[in-house]
Amino acid sequence: MTADAQTNGIFPWGHQRRYNDFPTFFRRKFNERVQKISIDAGFTCPNRDGNRGTGGCTYCNNKTFKPTYCNLENSVSSQLGKGMEFFRKKYDSIKFLAYFQAYSNTYAPIEDLRKLYEEALAYPDVIGLVIATRPDCLDNEVFDYLQALSEKYYVMIELGIESVQNDTLKTINRGHAWEESVRALEETLKRGIHNCAHMILGLPGESRDDLLQQADIISRLPVENLKLHQLQIHKGTVMAKQYADTPEMFHLFSVDEYQELVVDYLERLNPKIIVERFVSSAPPEMLIAPRWGLKNFEFVAKVEKRLEERNTWQGRLFQEV
Repeated sequence: MTADAQTNGIFPWGHQRRYNDFPTFFRRKFNERVQKISIDAGFTCPNRDGNRGTGGCTYCNNKTFKPTYCNLENSVSSQLGKGMEFFRKKYDSIKFLAYFQAYSNTYAPIEDLRKLYEEALAYPDVIGLVIATRPDCLDNEVFDYLQALSEKYYVMIELGIESVQNDTLKTINRGHAWEESVRALEETLKRGIHNCAHMILGLPGESRDDLLQQADIISRLPVENLKLHQLQIHKGTVMAKQYADTPEMFHLFSVDEYQELVVDYLERLNPKIIVERFVSSAPPEMLIAPRWGLKNFEFVAKVEKRLEERNTWQGRLFQEV
């Protein structure tokens, strides 16, 4: 993508924002407000139960992103109802996506998945599913089923990829290889299933150059949507102990440093990729570091300001192979 990519203030994704943002894309796709409702359906992960490992990912404490209405005492329908009630107080007209979020939400027998997903899809005003999972929890039987669902509903698989480097994946006890992520992305493309790649920036052992090379690698794969998260140290994790014992393992970004990294990353990112978010936000009582004190929208505003200051945009340095 060259410097003449902008025409009359409009970028290739069809609007004036300097990156291909998810909210604008979603509004255009559905022509109405669509909101995800988080669901905890009681899944676990293969690097917790001994199948691929034990202890889980070193950074993981699922309580950092689970709404209060998500708990195993509530059925899928109950959780959807409580989540919808919250959002209907704010918006008059709205549809919903059931977001199976906690842990690996395809890690169960296919009969259990059918029961859970179809309970969600039967709930009034639910128009689709977003399913957070791991690349190694998607066999052909699951893919076949999700492909069939995607012919009737909006279905997105949110893949926890986290890193493109196998050494890093081993360090964080991820329990799967980068090659499994590539295979999962290619299967979603082949089967017409939407995908979102989830990446963490700042994992131990990864340099700034490594992260910019990550943008190049991701850009040449069939990634539709992208979530970027800065590394955070959460209480109750293996990483929290590592941070206390060997803080030299970690380089935690300042706000300004991470802002500059995100802009550099965007410059190299394929402009066709829709960017869903730049940062994660844990409850303050669960966060050890870095403690920025910023809301997500405040960080987005800082990135947009820096893109403007540098007169740059997503994909400016991207080159088709």
